[in-house]
Formats: sequence, structure tokens, C-alpha cells
Amino acid sequence: MKRFILLALLLSACSQSAPRAENAAAAPAPAPAPAEVAQTLPLTIRTAKAQHRFTVELALSPGEQEQGLMFRKSLAPDSGMVFPMSPPRTASFWMKNTVIPLDMLFIHTDGSIAFVKSNAQPYSREPVSAGIPVAAVLELPGGRAAELGIREGDRVQWGDCAPSAKPDPRNFCPG
Repeated sequence: MKRFILLALLLSACSQSAPRAENAAAAPAPAPAPAEVAQTLPLTIRTAKAQHRFTVELALSPGEQEQGLMFRKSLAPDSGMVFPMSPPRTASFWMKNTVIPLDMLFIHTDGSIAFVKSNAQPYSREPVSAGIPVAAVLELPGGRAAELGIREGDRVQWGDCAPSAKPDPRNFCPG
């Protein structure tokens, strides 16, 4: 009987359980299972001096938008993720479970950049927002916007914006 009780105690001590509430905030969440390869699109930012091209992932679904770039250990210099908002809304992002610093660009419906948050701190729970409704938020590697001279008022578009392109909700081609 003593062996049975000892075995039961050992098994219960080794079983996985949810973290206690006071420890939950300190322990990072486990990385999710790899998802399907995200859809990528060309994205262009036009500044006063140059045009910069990126290949970005498109976060359309609520799940994709919730996951964002969490748990990524690196991001190529000319890549990122765009979060379209339809209808436009006052978006608020944080860096919980985000391992790398990011630049967050909040984009007006006319394609102009409303606000740039540079080098958002990894793991921060402090909300980042433009404070106004936006059509999208673009996340780039931390420091990339400053490196390229990207600032508020510069113009953004993504997808197939050729004049001959058929209408597609994945494209953002303001006039």
C-alpha cells in the first residue's frame, strides 16, 4: 500500500499542470505549433527620397492577427507583417511573447503613415496605438524604419496595384 501511495504522489508531482496565477505572468507562453506558411504580398513604402520594397505576410484572420509575429526569433530586413483593419479601427498592439524588437507603422485609409512606434520592446505589455482609426498596421524589424528614413506622412500600398489588376480584398491601393 505504501508503494502505491508513493507511486501516486510521484506521478502527480510529475504531471503537467497550469502555472499558478502568480507565476503565469512571469513564465513565457510555449511556442505554438508551426502554422501553414503565411500568404505573402509585395508592399511598397514611398518616402520623400525613395521607394522601399518589402515582402510581407498578410494577417487577415482573427487568429493570424492575434498570433502576429510572436515567438519569431528573427525577421529579414525587407520583410514584415501587415494587419489590415476592415472597417478601420483604433488598433492597439503589444509585444507580449514577441522575442524581437519591431517597428509598428499605423496606416491611414489614404495610405499615409499616421504614427510610427520605433523599436517596440520585446515582451512589453504596454499598449501601442496611434489613438485614431487606421486601415492597417505594418510591423517591420526594429530600427528598419529609421534606417530607411520612413516617417509619418510617407505612403504605403501592398498587393497587386497595377492598373490592370482585378479588385482583390488582399490589395491595398489608395489613390
